[in-house]
Amino acid sequence: MPEPITMADGPPAEALLEAMSEAVYAVDRKRRITYWNSAAERLTGYDAADMVGLACRDSRLNHVDDDGVELCGTGCPLLATIRDGLAHEVRIYAHHRDGHRVPIVVRAAALRSPEGAVVGAVEVFHDDSRFRALTDLLEISQQEALTDALTGIANRRMLERALDLRHYEHGRYGRGYGVVFADVDNFKQFNDHHGHDVGDQVLRLVATTLRHSARAGDTAGRWGGDEFLLVAPVDDYDQALALGRRARQLVASSWAVSDGHRLAATVTVGVAVARPDEPVSELVNRGSASMLAAKTSMLAAPGTGPEAPAQRAGPPWRAAAMRASNSSP
Repeated sequence: MPEPITMADGPPAEALLEAMSEAVYAVDRKRRITYWNSAAERLTGYDAADMVGLACRDSRLNHVDDDGVELCGTGCPLLATIRDGLAHEVRIYAHHRDGHRVPIVVRAAALRSPEGAVVGAVEVFHDDSRFRALTDLLEISQQEALTDALTGIANRRMLERALDLRHYEHGRYGRGYGVVFADVDNFKQFNDHHGHDVGDQVLRLVATTLRHSARAGDTAGRWGGDEFLLVAPVDDYDQALALGRRARQLVASSWAVSDGHRLAATVTVGVAVARPDEPVSELVNRGSASMLAAKTSMLAAPGTGPEAPAQRAGPPWRAAAMRASNSSP
């Protein structure tokens, strides 16, 4: 049995350690446990009789990081403190006597002899469950704040962040970017004829299809109402136009189901590529204007033009042609 390391002189100090809400244990230079307080017993399920005398690397705690990698080798905060005499703090997982993992925050500090030599280390740790739960909740809240509740894709706030980022990269590094502005054709008639539940279903269909049409690095989101936006890094207008065509065609090949019947949805898209020193708002306005021009052209001569698919028979909200504007960027 190793000689206990004196944590402090006198019974009052020992009583103070026992009264602490934080778990405390001490080790010698060989990392053999010499002290284990009551809070450590409560947090881990192991009492002092189980732990004192064991080397911590051979003990039952078996600390691991977020990836499940054991820390008793190079990642041990106690070992680092014994070697360099400095304090080290990490967030890790301890092994409870009942078998489960306990998230803890560990802070290791050196124990020194009267001459100042490092003779061991003390580890103070506490349950980190509440902090991690709050962190997870914050991440979820942040995600929800940037996600459209109905469709599950990026909302306008997230799209504006993506636009600001691309605008910064465009000005700083010369990286091109553009937008695809999509509007669901005759959406009001969907709602009027089939009801809002079906209308919502159509919006989700379009949103999911646009998200899947996006490449890595693109951001697809709902701009508002029945309007959607794709923010994408592009080299030129033709590349942006190709993205618009793909989005349009994928939506055209999808459908919603109402009362056992397929309901085809279509979108009209417009594209715009950022110009030097162009404000983000102007870029989006040009994308919207491009979409409106395409929609006007389609209504004037439905089913015509190199960008329009063949017109389909049926009600107007099913037969509306889609085209990407060929106006200059």
